[in-house]
Amino acid sequence: MGKIALISCTKLKQEFPCSAREMYMKSTLFSKIALYIEQQDYSEWYILSAKYGLLFKDTSIEPYDVTLNNMNVSDRKAWALRTAQEIVDLGANHVDFYAGRRYREYIIPILKGKKMAVGVPLIGLGIGEQLRYLTTHTAIRDS
Repeated sequence: MGKIALISCTKLKQEFPCSAREMYMKSTLFSKIALYIEQQDYSEWYILSAKYGLLFKDTSIEPYDVTLNNMNVSDRKAWALRTAQEIVDLGANHVDFYAGRRYREYIIPILKGKKMAVGVPLIGLGIGEQLRYLTTHTAIRDS
């Protein structure tokens, strides 16, 4: 499959069932990351969901209120193990994470253990810095 990108879900969600991509578009950061990665050389991109694990962006989902921030370490590790296996099953050879630390902390070591190349392109940037970077590195689309 090549190189894929993963974006974490967001607290801000639509209030009705819809595609996973649409569910999180209320978040400025999510929408800017989605636009940015669609202009990069990724084979595909997916969403890391605290409730659903790995989500294809076109999968229909219901609104929910689950976050890794409220899970204990053992639950986060179990989530990471399940989700990492879903990522491995995609057959990609490189994974870039556009996700916070909680969403990648236990997944990355598992993927590296499976000899997958892993990147975190926006690591070290605060939310405001990420938004500025994405704004300046994304081509404007006419709607």
